[in-house]
This record gives sequence, structure tokens and C-alpha cells, in this order.
Amino acid sequence: MQSDGVKTNAPVNLGYVWLISVVAAMGGLLFGWDWVVIGGAKPFFQRYFQLTTEAQIGWANSCALIGCLFGALLAGGLSDKFGRKRLLIVAGLIFAVTSIGNALAENFTVFIGWRIFGGVAIGLAASLSPMYIAEVAPAQMRGRLVAINQLTVVIGILLAQSINWFLVRNLPAGASDEFIRNSWFGQAGWRWMFGLTAIPALLFFAGMFLVPESPRWLEKNGRSELARKVLGKIGGESYAAAAAAEIRSTLTSGEIQHVRFSDLLDPKMRRVLVLGVVLAVFQQWCGINVIFNYAEEIFRAAGYDISAVLKNIAWTGSVNLVFTVFSLGIIDKAGRRPLMLCGSAALAVIYIVMGFCYHNGVQGLPMLLLVLGAIGAYAVSLAPVTWVVIAEIFPNRIRGAAMSVAVSSLWIACFLLTFTFPTLNAKLGSAGTFWLYGAICVAGFVFIKFKLPETKGKTLEQIERELVD
Repeated sequence: MQSDGVKTNAPVNLGYVWLISVVAAMGGLLFGWDWVVIGGAKPFFQRYFQLTTEAQIGWANSCALIGCLFGALLAGGLSDKFGRKRLLIVAGLIFAVTSIGNALAENFTVFIGWRIFGGVAIGLAASLSPMYIAEVAPAQMRGRLVAINQLTVVIGILLAQSINWFLVRNLPAGASDEFIRNSWFGQAGWRWMFGLTAIPALLFFAGMFLVPESPRWLEKNGRSELARKVLGKIGGESYAAAAAAEIRSTLTSGEIQHVRFSDLLDPKMRRVLVLGVVLAVFQQWCGINVIFNYAEEIFRAAGYDISAVLKNIAWTGSVNLVFTVFSLGIIDKAGRRPLMLCGSAALAVIYIVMGFCYHNGVQGLPMLLLVLGAIGAYAVSLAPVTWVVIAEIFPNRIRGAAMSVAVSSLWIACFLLTFTFPTLNAKLGSAGTFWLYGAICVAGFVFIKFKLPETKGKTLEQIERELVD
């Protein structure tokens, strides 16, 4: 396939493209690590801070999402003004500082403050890492490269889960709440879970100084010579000339430096913005994140004790990793739309079966296998593909602002999902809650079938012409 200007099968400097993409994707690793570390730490800090109500527990698990939302909103305007690279450097620094802050927190209020501030870094990284990769990646491998960000998210999740399990592997089976609260596990173990996040955070912070700024941001802000230099390193002089010309063709002089959020309401932009927002919200409301954030409740309802719960959490991370790696090999072949449809349908079926198992008192291995099946279906479809699609469907001149709105919507949806789960679980029971998530997956399947076009193998500028012009 060939676009109007850039050959999508043109040779590129694979080593360089992979290097800068992997460094940027470290933001995804920190996103995943910081996001799920609380799932393993919760049984211990919950007893340390003596959290007893559903509201307190829901707030502890969901408060970081307030920071995520704020970070996503900042990412749009600030990245359009200062660049993708600088904001990712700031995110790395915030990750490091807040991980240590959470580790040292002596009361619940301080703990919540650091979690919210850490959420700002998650919001920045979640918005900017996939966007940066999409803007440097050649069209023929953009799906794989943006999905690398999801792979690092999953690696971060697995690392956090594995470290959490390692730190408390010697916890006696059937330990009482009082024993846990007064032991090393309840006093210091959970602090190490948070504090160790500072190590990859500092590596990311240092690594981002070594990568170039996004060539599309450089071109958009009138720095054409630097943009051509970066594009030249990616694909050579002829690639750079053609890519720079195609990027400029999607920009007009009045829109290069000044983009307002109100521009997103232009009739031409509204359709693609709605598409991105709905997909972002659906990725969260499909329900999979409650498994990561409330694994203790889900597995305990399935008959597991706390030691087995933490081991099962590590299993979920391993399955997540395997299926995400598999998705990297097929996303640019199978396409975005088929993977999203298959994932939505598979989750709907699994949740319905899970609901019947909870309703009929089925426990143990069958429930673990269903949970692992749901994570596998999500990891190969909605998890990576949603980030790929929302990173590539928005026009060059408004990408920062549009990504900000889409990712902000994602975090609002995630907050609602995470905060409401304890209440839904109490009111509807585990069966009713997962049936509800199954119904949402059916609705998502219908939306994707009728509204999502295929974008594989096309340049960002070609996608823009097809969706907006």
C-alpha cells in the first residue's frame, strides 16, 4: 500500500526506531507498575491505616485517578506548547518522587495525597508515550511500535505483581488481621512495594534525555530543519523529504502554533473525537481493571486465601504478558477492527459464564481459568489496540488536545469503574456485577462493528484525510 506521498514499505533504520520507541515506552512500564502495585499492597496498608468502610477502600484504590485525569488534561495543552519529550521527562521525575512519598507515608491523608500526585505522572505517560511513538513510527510498523507501549505496561504490571508476591511470600496462611497489621508485612512490606517504583522511574527520566523530539511536533511548531533531521535518521533523506511534505500538507498557517480545545468541536473533528472518546471509555468499562485493582475480593469470593490470592495475581500478570506479546505479532496483519471485535465478544461470553459460576457457588480452578481467559482476551485486543487507534486517528494539528480529551475520558471512566466496584459488588453480588460488565461488552461490540474503520498500513496523514477531510 502507498499513501499520496510516503511509501509505506520504504526501508527504515529499524534499530534507531525501536530504540527511541522502547525508551518512550518506559512511560508505559511505569504506568502499569504504579497502577497495579496498590492491588498487592492493599491487604496490608488497609490494615495499617485501619480502613473499614467500602468508601474508604474505594477511595484508596481510585484516588490516583483524580491525578490521572489532571495529568491527561495537562498533557494536551502543555505537550502542544512544550513538546512531547519534555513532558515525559517531567513524568519520570514525578513517578520517582511520589513512589518514595507513598513508601514513607505515616497517615492515610498523606498517602492519598502522594497517590493523587503520582496519578498525574500516570496521566502524562498514558497520553504522551503512545502519541510520541505514533508520531515517530513509519506507517507499516506503527501498530507494533505503539503496542510496544502496552507491552511495557504489561511488563510493569507483572513486575509489580511479582515483587509484591515475593515480598510477602512467607506470610503465614490464615494470618489474622491483627497479626498482619503488627508484623513486618503490615508495617514495612507494603512500603517496599511502592518505594521500588523509583528505580525504573529514574531510568526513564534519564533515558528521555537521549531521544529526539517528535518530528511531527517539530514541524507543527515551525522547526522544519530539526524535523527533517529526525525523519532522516528514521528513514533516510528521501523518506524525510516526503514525510515532511505530507505533514505540512495537513497543517495551515493559522493552526500551526495555536490550538484551542474549542477547535475539537468543529463538525469535521467531532466525529473522530467521539470515536476516540467512546473507545477510551469502553476500554475501561469493559471491566477488566477491577480484576487488577480488586483481585483480593474477586479471588477470595472464588474461595482463595490471601497467600493464594497473591500467587494468582502473579499468574494474571504472566498471562497478560504472553497475550500482549502475541498481539504485537498480529496487530499490523490482522488489523485493529477485527481484534477489537473478537476481544469484545470474548469478554462478554467470559463475564456471563463467570456470573453463573459466582451465582452457583463454583470456586477454585474454574474461576481462576475464567479470570485468566478474560485477561488474555483483553491483552490481545482492547488493551493494546485502543491505545493504537486513539494515537493515530486524530489530525496532526489537534492531536495533543484530542488525545488529552480521549485519555481524560478514559480516566474518568476508570475512576467510576474502580470507585463503584465495592458498592456494585455489595448490592448486585459478584454475579450481577460481572453480568453488568458483560452487557457493556455487548454494547461495545455493536459500536465497534458499525463505527470503527480500519487504519492499519496507512500514514497518519492518510488516516486524517479519510476520517476528517
